[in-house]
Amino acid sequence: MSYCLEMSTGDMRDVMRLLTAVERTEKQERALGVVRERCARTDARFGEQGIDLDVTVSRALDELVEGAPSVEVSPAYTYAFHEVVAAHFSDTTDLGSWRRPSWFFRMDDELARHGVPSELRPVAFLFGGPPLRLPQTGDAFPSIGTLPAQRAAALADAYESVVHHLDPEYQDAARKFAELMRFEAEEWESARKLGQTLDTIFFWFA
Repeated sequence: MSYCLEMSTGDMRDVMRLLTAVERTEKQERALGVVRERCARTDARFGEQGIDLDVTVSRALDELVEGAPSVEVSPAYTYAFHEVVAAHFSDTTDLGSWRRPSWFFRMDDELARHGVPSELRPVAFLFGGPPLRLPQTGDAFPSIGTLPAQRAAALADAYESVVHHLDPEYQDAARKFAELMRFEAEEWESARKLGQTLDTIFFWFA
């Protein structure tokens, strides 16, 4: 079995406002309609694959909007949150398939050994969880992580400064993250000059 890693960028405040609004605006209602369609497609896909999450993703979305999850353990809420983000953020960047996501914990240790701060290491931004409390998934996946876009330049600097000192096993991944984050840092600066607030880089492991 392999796990796919994806990344996208956007304004997390739009996501949180949609999920917590007491009275939604017309624009938010339209956005919620798009998210509902995405959740329904996810439910249909799971149904075709014979996957039973106990709670449907569509129901999980409704319960998140109402602020009242009905169970303490189900991955459906994580999938629902992902669909809200996907409807608001940029198109995803495919970061490949990984047979052992735990490999990133070893990379984390290697980067720590060379002085990279914890908030810039993979465990923090790949597995740190969503910016709100969700019911547990019941196992390790799917997994959500985020990185503030304003830290992208610092991450690129840190990885570029140590990449040649890392064990060869981790150098390609470090270079890839440095390249991606350098681009995201430039995009963030450009967006700020235009008055846009693309404040969060979102990672999805499933």
